[in-house]
Amino acid sequence: MWTLDELLDRVSAALTAEYSGAPNGRVRDVPDKRAVRWYATTGLVDRPSAMRGRTALYEKRHLLQLVAVKRLQSRGRTLAEVQAELAGATDTTLAAIARVPEHLLSTAEEPAPEAVRPRFWAEPAAAPPAPAAPAEAFALNGVALGGGAVVLVPGTPTAADRADIAAAARPLLDLLAARGLLNERESS
Repeated sequence: MWTLDELLDRVSAALTAEYSGAPNGRVRDVPDKRAVRWYATTGLVDRPSAMRGRTALYEKRHLLQLVAVKRLQSRGRTLAEVQAELAGATDTTLAAIARVPEHLLSTAEEPAPEAVRPRFWAEPAAAPPAPAAPAEAFALNGVALGGGAVVLVPGTPTAADRADIAAAARPLLDLLAARGLLNERESS
């Protein structure tokens, strides 16, 4: 795969052989980056094959398409005519029109691509840990403290237990009342 700059270098090298240029001065001999992006937007050339971060990557087919477009333009064809002729063209058809030298189609001299970070989001998630065994269920009883505050206790408190809990909770109730966290209508 090639970056856009590398692709355009290959297009330029491919067009140096047997290319007379466009018949009018309005068409560039070699497309620039903006033209390639526009060709991709309009469907004249395939969209990039891959992305490496924000860098678009192109392949052999893109090289064939761009050179074929320029060769057909050099014969006086408009982009609309070129697009109609190349719509659905196979690589074999493009190669016949483009006549790109074989050494430009090869990626052998290219260095190996950078190691790609693993796509962690594409892998299935690890199974969640097995849930812990549920704790033994037991009944809770509420002891009303006044002002709407209730303390939950396991077991069943006696009347004496309730009185002792209420006495021990008095500083807590005073704090809750001072902060306005009690229901004043239920104050004891």
